[in-house]
Amino acid sequence: MAESRSGGRKEVLKESRRRGALAGTTGALTGVAAATLGVVPLTVVGAGATGVFAYRWLKHRAQNGIRF
Repeated sequence: MAESRSGGRKEVLKESRRRGALAGTTGALTGVAAATLGVVPLTVVGAGATGVFAYRWLKHRAQNGIRF
């Protein structure tokens, strides 16, 4: 993903919402997949992906001075 772009505060906040939604959706889908399918390797991969997306979202917010 591209690092912070100089497009104004509204675009930064929009990007933050998008990244947060991606991290949340990934987490929810991982939980649903684990509960319904019960496939451990799939759950581990999903949890890893959720962690990566959540880290990128938090890092983006910190770099752009967005409060939590």
